[in-house]
Amino acid sequence: MIRYQITSHNPGTHYFSVQIQIETPNPDGQCLRLPNWIPGSYMIRDFAKNLITLEACCGDEKLTITQLDKSNWQVAPCGQALRVEYRVYAKDLSVRGAHLDHTHGYYNGTSVFLEVLGQSDSPCEVLIEKPVADTSKNWALATTLKPIDAEAFGFGLYGAEDYDDLIDHPVEMGEFGKIHFEACGVPHDIILSGVYRCDENRLAQDLKSICEHHIQFFGEPAPMDRYLFLVMVVGDGYGGLEHRSSTSLMCSRDSLPQPGQKEVSEAYRTFLGLCSHEYFHTWNVKRIKPVAYQPYALQQEVYSELLWAFEGITSYYDDLALIRCGLIDENSYLELLAQTMTRVQRGLGRTRQSVAESSFNTWTKFYQQDENAQNTIVSYYAKGALIALCIDIKMRELSDSKISLDQVMRSLWQAWCDTGAGVEVDTIQRLVYSLLNVDLDDFMHQLISTTAELPLDEIMAVVGIDVFRRPAANQKDKGGKSPNGPPPNVELGAFLKEREGCLEILRVEEGGAAQMAGLSAGDTIVAVNSLRQTLAQIEQQLKLAQTGEQWIIHAFRRDELHRFELNLAPAQRHTIELIPGRKNRQNRLAWLKGATRP
Repeated sequence: MIRYQITSHNPGTHYFSVQIQIETPNPDGQCLRLPNWIPGSYMIRDFAKNLITLEACCGDEKLTITQLDKSNWQVAPCGQALRVEYRVYAKDLSVRGAHLDHTHGYYNGTSVFLEVLGQSDSPCEVLIEKPVADTSKNWALATTLKPIDAEAFGFGLYGAEDYDDLIDHPVEMGEFGKIHFEACGVPHDIILSGVYRCDENRLAQDLKSICEHHIQFFGEPAPMDRYLFLVMVVGDGYGGLEHRSSTSLMCSRDSLPQPGQKEVSEAYRTFLGLCSHEYFHTWNVKRIKPVAYQPYALQQEVYSELLWAFEGITSYYDDLALIRCGLIDENSYLELLAQTMTRVQRGLGRTRQSVAESSFNTWTKFYQQDENAQNTIVSYYAKGALIALCIDIKMRELSDSKISLDQVMRSLWQAWCDTGAGVEVDTIQRLVYSLLNVDLDDFMHQLISTTAELPLDEIMAVVGIDVFRRPAANQKDKGGKSPNGPPPNVELGAFLKEREGCLEILRVEEGGAAQMAGLSAGDTIVAVNSLRQTLAQIEQQLKLAQTGEQWIIHAFRRDELHRFELNLAPAQRHTIELIPGRKNRQNRLAWLKGATRP
């Protein structure tokens, strides 16, 4: 048994204090380490940088600790129980790390719990103590760790099967809101931390619909005994991270359903999609996972070409579940799908990187994007979702709507239940063939391993939907619905942000008018045609301008003023709307409802 204890003597300092009691002596000296990344977020984050004051004692004797590298430590030999103490600086307000102040505490185990090498498979206990401060006297605690000596939502003693289990149950503590519901007989709780207003009954009913849909999609029983939505409500934020029986979410206050609000706002629709996405991961990546992640190696990058399937397929089903649950209608879903298509089409990176390459290079490219990312990479989330769409509808077309991607996912789940085996690079292709008895390897190779344009027009025609392409109306135009008035015929080829009376260039499109004129991301525009301009004024002038018209732009690069001659270019037609027609309506309804013909 490895025994952990965690508390804080002063939350305002942002320090968690951790103690480890290791009962089994190691005559050669014990090695300890902290993960360098967290499953579900594929970037080296070096959590050990926040660990300080590491000490070890053998009885009353203080032991020497030798640091072996950035996240590994060797403790001198000890012939009896070993006690290790350290502190962790927790000021990362995200779903990936640890955060502590007078308002709340939150942590992932990867940020705070050292692994005892050689005993990683040993059972663990963790005593989670309430922080010692007047501001935390009314705090409660939420986690899906197994309680040993702790009341519901209380501090106390919790257990884990092993280290891997210990670090897969995030903890939230504070004065939070609790909303309870059951889905297919499984208790679920929503924990809301922060300042918020919310129609709690509506949120519970909507999430109940989503959870029951996903459980029934894969088949009862659910793979967990209890589930937690840990939601950090902030002024402006968005994010989610999946765990085996919970998810950590961050959302803005206006994303929650407001009392008296009847419609599904765009912000609330986005939040429901996020909840649906992370809940679907309970099956797809937390259990069904690439063979490369069995087990996770959290000290270094682990490469896989399959994130398009685990994030992309999940991204496909997250919004599709909303219409299948009846939470949104067909027009709303097609708007979301068109926005995904628009995001992919607007990036030149789709012509330079396949989703297999995007998956493999997630560590250095997708998770470390710079101002040129749109020109060089493609999102395995967004394009992966469109690939899932193409595979799903293609299977329906070839089987007269008798077989779909739904059966592929259920087959993956059944295979995991039977063997626990990981997914190989060609597992999904083999499953498609076994279900259809049709070889789609070339079709799927084009989608996954090349930069060929996706056959969106042909695929959507199967379900009676026309793909309409037009220029963007303005920078806020995400696609999916028609703008007010005709869009401009020309474009700058740059994305701008107003800042302190000037216009900062956040990014430029490769080969676009701005780049051809010599402008670059980071430049600050102070005048256009000798006049100071707002973003709204620029967008209005673009609607009146013609191709080839020249604008004289004065901009600062660093602290130097430069003059640029920009020739406006024709606007690209990469903003998409999806328009349902009368043809193939039965195919469309079967797809949207998840129905198959006998």
